[in-house]
Amino acid sequence: MNRRIIFHIDVNSAFLSWESVYQKEVLHESVDLRTIPSAIGGDEKKRRGVILAKSISAKAFGVRTGESILEARKKCPQLYLVPAHHDIYRQKSKEFIKLLREYSPDVEQYSIDEAFVDMTGMQVLFGEPQEAAHKIRKRIKEELGFTVNIGISSNKYLAKMASDFEKPDKVHTLFPEEIQKKMWPLPVGDLIFVGKSTVKKLESMGIQTIGQLAAADCRMLKQNLKKQGESIWNFANGIDFSPVQSVPEMNKGYGSSTTISFDVTDEEAAKTVLLALAESVGARIRKDGVKIQVVSVTVKDNQFHKMSHQTVLDSATDITNEIYLTACRLFEEMWDGRPIRLLGIQTSRTKEEEARQLTMFDKENGYEKWEQMDQAVDKIRKKFGNDAIKRASFLEKKLDEQKK
Repeated sequence: MNRRIIFHIDVNSAFLSWESVYQKEVLHESVDLRTIPSAIGGDEKKRRGVILAKSISAKAFGVRTGESILEARKKCPQLYLVPAHHDIYRQKSKEFIKLLREYSPDVEQYSIDEAFVDMTGMQVLFGEPQEAAHKIRKRIKEELGFTVNIGISSNKYLAKMASDFEKPDKVHTLFPEEIQKKMWPLPVGDLIFVGKSTVKKLESMGIQTIGQLAAADCRMLKQNLKKQGESIWNFANGIDFSPVQSVPEMNKGYGSSTTISFDVTDEEAAKTVLLALAESVGARIRKDGVKIQVVSVTVKDNQFHKMSHQTVLDSATDITNEIYLTACRLFEEMWDGRPIRLLGIQTSRTKEEEARQLTMFDKENGYEKWEQMDQAVDKIRKKFGNDAIKRASFLEKKLDEQKK
């Protein structure tokens, strides 16, 4: 049986790279933004403008992604700032994903600038994993004009860890047999999905390296960190069974996300946002007469660090409350308390609507009542508009109160 081979491919400083390619190829600019202290940011006249991407030389001045333009200017007065052109970046992302699909039918776009590719069994076509990775890396550089890092492993998590090693324009491996040498000596904060507040909790338990986390008592971690404790223990030990979710063009699924204008630090407030997103997604799913079986939640903090977690449901659904409760569980498993700026719910594995074989669990949790409630709400909103009926939790204005 072939060993699983998973690539994680991450565009180096995506927005800045794509802007550079556009300026050179379309605008015929002579200066490459990647070679000078430069950054992609918002409108400098607006106080809320932040740095979205920066060049290596800007990074040398201490410029950080997520900080305000004002802060960046203090560190680097000569910083060349370019406003973001998201339509261009979306086009470059499409070109990137299209090229990857030439190497495997199983490509999961994880974000606008990164993807997982299941390369299992592809050796006969493209050579051994590292050889294939270098072919992809060189093609992207020569044909699309930007560079990527590629991580190789037998699962998605380790592949993503590997792609974050030395940058830019590199290929790294991190197979389970390599984690003791390559990953365990690293600080525990280098582990993906382990934020600053979690690092403090782990350090208070005497855990400073990923290796120490891997060797820790999993039960003790669960007592102190709940579900996240078990998750990060698995990751530290290189355990991840999640599949590459390749979604056909005709079956993209449904999703909704929102960028919040202030830091959300309260779990209840975050779940209120998730409820609103679940309502939006659920309504669209029901309108199209389909159901979904995969639910994913995305969280982006105020430093632009992104986390995503997904699960496969036992039965396909179109029920708002089921999508919401699943999203809440995923959120609880991965959020470590860092201030939130973006929340999103995505769904996939869309199926034609079919009768659901109710289980005892469904009956205990009121599935039929949820279904009837959604149908009634949909009818009212269709007749009188979306604002005709609202949940009581939205009227309490928890987010407005927190903002103050």
